[in-house]
Amino acid sequence: MEAALLWFCNWSTLAVCAALKLPQIRAQLAARSARGVSLPSLLLELAGFLVFLRYQCYYGSPVLTYLEYPILIVQDVVLLLCVFHFNGDMKQAAPYLAVFVSSWFILGLHKGVVDLAMNLCTLVSAASKLAQLQYLWKAQDSGAASALTWGLSAYTSAEPAKSVCIYKVES
Repeated sequence: MEAALLWFCNWSTLAVCAALKLPQIRAQLAARSARGVSLPSLLLELAGFLVFLRYQCYYGSPVLTYLEYPILIVQDVVLLLCVFHFNGDMKQAAPYLAVFVSSWFILGLHKGVVDLAMNLCTLVSAASKLAQLQYLWKAQDSGAASALTWGLSAYTSAEPAKSVCIYKVES
């Protein structure tokens, strides 16, 4: 029973993550606008995903505990490029992408660096959601924001429980 539940959790989370940002990207493309999407929120979310992925890779965790993060990172990068494109600032995307790529290597330099970053990861993720909500509150317009993406994100928020289950079964 535990193995079947674990299998379902793993594959359903991967399936949802594979499509998580697609409604948001589609909404932006249809609206031809980045209105309703907070750049700081997106950058914080991408940073949180990157830290979590780097931490898991650094410590050699089982791949199924973090496989969705590369998928989410690719989708966030596409979303980030859409935001810059629709804001007319494509050249400004390069420094951000360079910081994220260099961060991958910096995080792996020392155990203390990756551990500290991981300890701050939950705070960064929460700050990302708060930044998006604050942006929507100020604008009083959801613009090209996707409610489906937020709903799918809620499903994947059970990730810590999934990771504990995987660890327990594989131990």
